[in-house]
Amino acid sequence: MAELIRKNYSTLGQVKGPYVHAVKHNETLYISGLTAFGTVSQGKSMAEQAEEIFSQFHRIASAENTSLHSLIKVTIFVTSLDDIEQLRAVLFHHFGAHLPASSLVQVTQLFSPEINVEIEAILALSI
Repeated sequence: MAELIRKNYSTLGQVKGPYVHAVKHNETLYISGLTAFGTVSQGKSMAEQAEEIFSQFHRIASAENTSLHSLIKVTIFVTSLDDIEQLRAVLFHHFGAHLPASSLVQVTQLFSPEINVEIEAILALSI
């Protein structure tokens, strides 16, 4: 049976809840929902918060010796669909030609009123 490896990344800061940044199973990395909480992008636009989240994804991918071209799926939680075009621009910028499977869910609120987007991801570690 494959081992589960629970991982935290020092470049993302300390986890403050009952979870880890990611769990590795075989050659797949399941990344917890990331937000801009505790960063300079907290309280800013959805696009700015999404840029911060993708900065975090890039740091995780780099630590795992891969890139976001290996994204399998993202799930995006937003508090409003009003800024969806700006969010899509950020997504296309970071995905390029390597579009992952994706789900977009509008929620009433996230854990802080200054957070308007949370993104979780599944990343292939070897292709």
